Amino acid sequence: MIYLYAFLFAGLVCLIGQIILDNTKLTPGHITTIFVVLGTLLDVFDIYDKFVLFAGGGALVPITSFGHLLIHGAMDTASQEGFMGLVMGMFDLTASGITSAIIFSFFLALIFKPKD
Repeated sequence: MIYLYAFLFAGLVCLIGQIILDNTKLTPGHITTIFVVLGTLLDVFDIYDKFVLFAGGGALVPITSFGHLLIHGAMDTASQEGFMGLVMGMFDLTASGITSAIIFSFFLALIFKPKD
């Protein structure tokens, strides 16, 4: 059943993004930013963790999870380190994803050429 919940949650996030994209003049960059901020706000109010328990990987794959992980790591480190922990802990949980995105982008940029 968890697979169904994961599929439905991730599909709902994609559906909302597509509806916003089709019915507004917002660009994909704007929509991505909205979802990251939404994931952050949901984690601040302890709602996103309930989504993760409910939908499992379906809640960890969409872009909303990036905001959730940023604020989650920052708040955990801030509780241990104080104010400076906000900055230090922000990338603790997301470092591997950011690093792999940079490395893969670099190698793909070497292989492919942009169109004019």
